Amino acid sequence: MRKILVVDDDPNILQLVKLHLQSWHYDIVCATNGVDALQQMTENIDMAVVDVMMPQMDGLQLTKKLKEEWEIPVLLLTAKGQIEDKREGFTVGADDYVVKPFEPDELLFRIQAILRRYDKPTEAAIEVGDLLIDRRTLQVIKGQTKLVLPLKEFELLAILAGRAQIFQREYLMEQVWGLDYESDDTLNTHIKRLREKLARLASTVQITTIRGVGYKLEVMQ
Repeated sequence: MRKILVVDDDPNILQLVKLHLQSWHYDIVCATNGVDALQQMTENIDMAVVDVMMPQMDGLQLTKKLKEEWEIPVLLLTAKGQIEDKREGFTVGADDYVVKPFEPDELLFRIQAILRRYDKPTEAAIEVGDLLIDRRTLQVIKGQTKLVLPLKEFELLAILAGRAQIFQREYLMEQVWGLDYESDDTLNTHIKRLREKLARLASTVQITTIRGVGYKLEVMQ
């Protein structure tokens, strides 16, 4: 499950963002100012949503520190809409900017877009368990056995193999089929096919269902 740090000194905004993102199965860590936020930072936090105007340490100072020390994406929230304010935010490393008041769904879409950019694969191949997943050839290789997967099945398996974590169903659908998907029945079908093919390979790699959330890839001993 993706973990997002939300930082805002307005308790109403903090609660609104927290509840909306939790409804999409994000794990939320809340802070009311920059100092508190830095104290709660861990390596498991995937990105931060940061208010600009805060006491003790404002959002621009916090963004600079998060970028320098943790290298995570940051989306800024602010009541200001001036070009100069946006320039300052991007100068310190912000990835995007949302002006208050905002629609919760717009915030969600921007967060998903940022995470999607940061999740772009860099490795040509992934090794997991007894499998080699080759992005160049769309092959899954176990020993001397090579299996060529259809594109969507391969993309789905590569996402699951890219990180040792739980992936939300909505996230997988968006990543593989885009924002305009109509049903997740397609995801169910592709997961079933992947499981059958991994079983035929007698692989130690299995796709595990996390009820009510999504899927994760596990290596069985």
